Amino acid sequence: MGMYSYIQETFEKEYHERAQLYRARLSKWREEDSVVRMERPTNLPRARTLGYKAKDGYCIVRVRVGRGSRKRPHPWGGRKPGKNYAYVQPGKSLQHIAEERAAHRFRNLEVLNSYFVGADGQYKYFEIILVDAEKYDGTLGRGRAFRGLTSAGKRGRGLYSKGKGSEKTR
Repeated sequence: MGMYSYIQETFEKEYHERAQLYRARLSKWREEDSVVRMERPTNLPRARTLGYKAKDGYCIVRVRVGRGSRKRPHPWGGRKPGKNYAYVQPGKSLQHIAEERAAHRFRNLEVLNSYFVGADGQYKYFEIILVDAEKYDGTLGRGRAFRGLTSAGKRGRGLYSKGKGSEKTR
């Protein structure tokens, strides 16, 4: 096994066993701002897999998103049985919401991808890979996070499903 395999294995082991280092990291993150720019990724193998490079124009941002109570009341349901429902779930995942928050905060950068780094009872934490699109690749496009062009956005649009029933998603 290579170095990255060992790093990935250690990271997953810490998460599953709720290791002391992992819990200390989460309690520190809880006291910080909801969007924090970082020097280096927490999970380097995952970041490298998703396109991160340690050079100018790439940066990592950790975003905290609240868990729970994502259903919002739908007041115009009506009395008819077909319309009688109280709540509507959002169409976006927490990861997609985190990508959009990072894109709002850093308007001059584009969201390349993102990955999960931790969760506690209150929050989920994601690290977002941002790229200076002007410096590296003009074909990256503007507003990827808002148009559903990142992996979290494509998952929400149903582009990762195959077979019968997913004909109209493409």
